[in-house]
Amino acid sequence: MPTAPLTAGLGLKPEHFDGALACTAPGLWWEVHPENYLADGGPRLAWLEAIRACHPVALHGVSLSLASDAPPDARHLARLAALAARIDPVLVSEHLAWSAWGGAWHPDLLPFPRTTESLQRIADNIGRTQDALRRPIAIENPSHYLHLDGHDWAETDFLAELVRRTGCLLLLDVNNVFVSARNLGTDARAYLDAFPLHAVAEIHLAGHHPDPVHGEALLIDSHDAPVDEAVWALYADVLARGGPRPTLIERDGNLPALSTLLDERARAHGLLSSPQALQPCA
Repeated sequence: MPTAPLTAGLGLKPEHFDGALACTAPGLWWEVHPENYLADGGPRLAWLEAIRACHPVALHGVSLSLASDAPPDARHLARLAALAARIDPVLVSEHLAWSAWGGAWHPDLLPFPRTTESLQRIADNIGRTQDALRRPIAIENPSHYLHLDGHDWAETDFLAELVRRTGCLLLLDVNNVFVSARNLGTDARAYLDAFPLHAVAEIHLAGHHPDPVHGEALLIDSHDAPVDEAVWALYADVLARGGPRPTLIERDGNLPALSTLLDERARAHGLLSSPQALQPCA
């Protein structure tokens, strides 16, 4: 497998498996949701192994429910560990959210009050996960759609403390920052100024769209459109301050041709390959 430094990657979708296998772009890597590959065999896992033989692969989980009131499901965690051992991903990541409670699973990444109690609980769950995987994981900052009361910690401080307590890494989703700032009326650049960039192992870029009812007053982190120019500008600021990090273009809906995604990926690759040319936006 190539060992060139990672620059920009794409989310791997079944529709693009053949084209992905043939790609030779420098620094290219692929990311998948491991929940789609938690099997002992079958064609989809065989495809993933074929991709892994040619390209680096990252696992981006959506169901560990690290912020719930219980430890990660032991069976799910064992299957995730088995997949990681089989694929040897360059990175494993998860969300700062919850999606399971009382034995019920919800198809969403849900918010929680950032209390000191929740900090300890999430730190414990991250520790259990890292022990099972025998590697650090990266935690992604969430998207927010409404104000939630009861916070003891600013989100950037909460993430920094998780890093300090657990040795985990961070996944900085710049689109999440933009969407959350617009929805909550906060300052995206101030959030990024406070973000612990030293711990960032990966960056995500994605598209969003206005809510069908509320319009521009409520942006949805939809992953079904090209990256917005305002998000590209924030991304340039992050690189200027923190230097290059492996960056993923996320696209989960309204999938265009792979060539279109590769063109968007090439923009991030160009920025990552010439960090000395980056200048912070005014």
